[in-house]
Amino acid sequence: MSRPRRWNALETEALQDCAVFRVSRTLTESPNTGERHSFFRIDSADWVNVVPVTPAGEIVMVRQYRHGLRDVTLEIPGGMVDPGETPQGAAARELLEETGYRAARLEAIGSVNPNPALFGNRLFAFAAHGCERVAEIANEGTEETLVELVEPQALRRLLREGRIDHGLVMAALFYFDLAREREGDEA
Repeated sequence: MSRPRRWNALETEALQDCAVFRVSRTLTESPNTGERHSFFRIDSADWVNVVPVTPAGEIVMVRQYRHGLRDVTLEIPGGMVDPGETPQGAAARELLEETGYRAARLEAIGSVNPNPALFGNRLFAFAAHGCERVAEIANEGTEETLVELVEPQALRRLLREGRIDHGLVMAALFYFDLAREREGDEA
């Protein structure tokens, strides 16, 4: 069985700049038939999500209104990687801004493409160990977060019940679970 082959990109046209992402259309050519097709892509900066853990073992989560869903969600802190910033730097910044907590140590636990059919960026997931509250929440502009401490054993129940349903948060929590499992194997 042959593998799928890359399509040849012939030309790309920027369609819309929406501040936090851009939309483009690329005319491509099928490697199998030579037919041409247009595909659309959403270009965005990379993103980070942080699973913050207090010395007592609680997970620092945030409640916030999400305009796409038009409802309040329960999530872990996260956001965009700013120009010139590393994913780890963005993770530390987002954690502090959205929660007022600072980590004693940040650990990269995985990265994923949000949706390879449409996006070209990556989400970088971090575990933040030894998180202590050191400041007030410092949300910018349209953002409003409220901190909620969650016991780690409650995470799976919250996921099953649909109370945590942000796909990228779920991916970060899965990486966190795998990292904890790996640590248990090494103990």
